[in-house]
Amino acid sequence: MKSKLFLFVVLLVGLGVFVWTQSEMVAQPQSQSVESNVIEETKLVKLTDNRSSQVINHLAYSVSYNDDWKLPNWVAYELTRMETIGEVERCNGFSPDPKVKGNAVVHKDYTNNPGKYDRGHMAPAADMKWSEHAMRESFYTTNICPQNANLNRGDWNDIEELVRDYAMRYGSVYVVCGPIVSDSPEYMGNYQRIAIPDAFYKAILRKNGDSWTAIGFVCKNEAGSKPILYHIRTIDEIEDMVAIDLFYSLPDDIENKMESEDNILDWAL
Repeated sequence: MKSKLFLFVVLLVGLGVFVWTQSEMVAQPQSQSVESNVIEETKLVKLTDNRSSQVINHLAYSVSYNDDWKLPNWVAYELTRMETIGEVERCNGFSPDPKVKGNAVVHKDYTNNPGKYDRGHMAPAADMKWSEHAMRESFYTTNICPQNANLNRGDWNDIEELVRDYAMRYGSVYVVCGPIVSDSPEYMGNYQRIAIPDAFYKAILRKNGDSWTAIGFVCKNEAGSKPILYHIRTIDEIEDMVAIDLFYSLPDDIENKMESEDNILDWAL
């Protein structure tokens, strides 16, 4: 498989052509019938502070891993229509990410935790049914956060299903998601100290005619059942919460307008 680094995707925006370059990227095979060696890649996200970050590229997603939190800063990937109809069975075997430099989180760090947190996927296993390889990598602990069980199986799952619906409807969406961690978080873990997030964010981008549109969601890391509209946030609001610049390679006039609005009418809610 070709490296997910040092490849370029040229995207047309109106009459202009711009190149999305390497570093902190998302990759996807262009064909999902087999695990293709043809990789397309787009730059979606960069940190705006100096926190710990090791960018790791896997077959179906990329992750910025924070060794201080033992969590992802962000997980980013493209989901296509073809990838939503795979038949690979769920793996259910959590394992350390072999690409992590240093001490990786292990399965037992999540056992006997005080809040009974689930091992919450950021890039969902249900988005990986097109590839056994992608499915296995989605269970790396770099893609996992301590997530309230009710949230993981409730509102967060509803948003994950909505993303798959969008991929079916629009053909392709780009997703960036991750934890929102306070300055003084609580920790858990039997071997590694894992920060417990206060909340989680998910930002979704897609082509919209000759331009782009995005929508964002934030869920508190607690039990509860809310309608999806309750969780909607603008991209600007999410960026302020997480100190991350989302979709920054878009032309400024498109990015600034798109990120300041909730864009609900673009997303068939």
